[in-house]
Amino acid sequence: MPALIRRGHLLFPLGLTALVLAAATPSYAEKGFGGGTDGETEQSAEVGGDGTVSVTVGGVVFDRSKNGRGGSAGVLRSSTSWTPPACWYAPKYTPEQLQKYLEPIWEAGSTGHEWDAKQRKKYLNPDEPEKDFNKDKTGEGHWWGSYVNDSYPPGWDSCDEDYFWVDQGDPPPAGIENAVTPEVLAELAYAEIRVPGTEVTLAPAGEAKVNLPTWAWLDGAEFKPVSVTASVPVIGIEATATAVPVSLEIDPGTPDAETFPASGVCQINDGRIGEPYAGGKAEQDPPCGVKYLRSSGDGTFPLQATVTWEIEWTGTGGAGGDLPAGTFGATQDVVVQEIQAINR
Repeated sequence: MPALIRRGHLLFPLGLTALVLAAATPSYAEKGFGGGTDGETEQSAEVGGDGTVSVTVGGVVFDRSKNGRGGSAGVLRSSTSWTPPACWYAPKYTPEQLQKYLEPIWEAGSTGHEWDAKQRKKYLNPDEPEKDFNKDKTGEGHWWGSYVNDSYPPGWDSCDEDYFWVDQGDPPPAGIENAVTPEVLAELAYAEIRVPGTEVTLAPAGEAKVNLPTWAWLDGAEFKPVSVTASVPVIGIEATATAVPVSLEIDPGTPDAETFPASGVCQINDGRIGEPYAGGKAEQDPPCGVKYLRSSGDGTFPLQATVTWEIEWTGTGGAGGDLPAGTFGATQDVVVQEIQAINR
């Protein structure tokens, strides 16, 4: 059964649109529309010879060129109940495009005579310029409509306002939740952030030993800030959400263990999480690590490593602030052996 989107008191089928993006230069290779679909109009992005991105009316363009990469990269989980917008409003149609979209629906009569008549009265009266799809304002603004996160999270169908007009340069009407602003774009960019995987390096190499500290650290080359920029070029606004790693929390996977530090939370120090092990430090307490107090026997202990990322954003007009921190973690199996004594 196709997904549905609400228009007034009616439900219409919602089809997913595909995006084809031709990237002319490496820096734009990962640009495209992210996380949104409207089910009504094709969306596309093109890269010009000068490297600029042009976009059809409506939608959001995401620049992911500074995002986390690799197969182990993952989505942040907010540390609070906050979630990015499930749907939003953005410029969607010029006057001519809206007319081209609506008139075939009215002519088909699939939405009922009463609804069609009400819609015609709202948008169409050639004798009144403001009732002729605002054609007298062509080039001076856009009809805005709703877009939906293509994963359809809870609340995806809450953007049920009918199309509304916004003059170029004016803010969207007050009271319409999730009409794109720099802050809303920052929240949408947050949802597109991908951070590196969190498998920590453990040393000394090989199996951990009972009652000997195991050092833990993350690759400093990978664990650096990542960011995504979201923009609506047709109205000239954008925002960048940046995730900055701040700490690593280690859960040894068994109560029979001690962590370093005792809280199990390793803070960033000089841009680095933990410290690589070096020869001769086997019996020293590491700045970040774990000491197992018993063997894992024939099995393993599931060590959980979770990195916390703080989120900052900046946007058009000097806007900016913080968004809820996010976490991303992974589990790795650790073999712990007893120290074998040699009798002579």
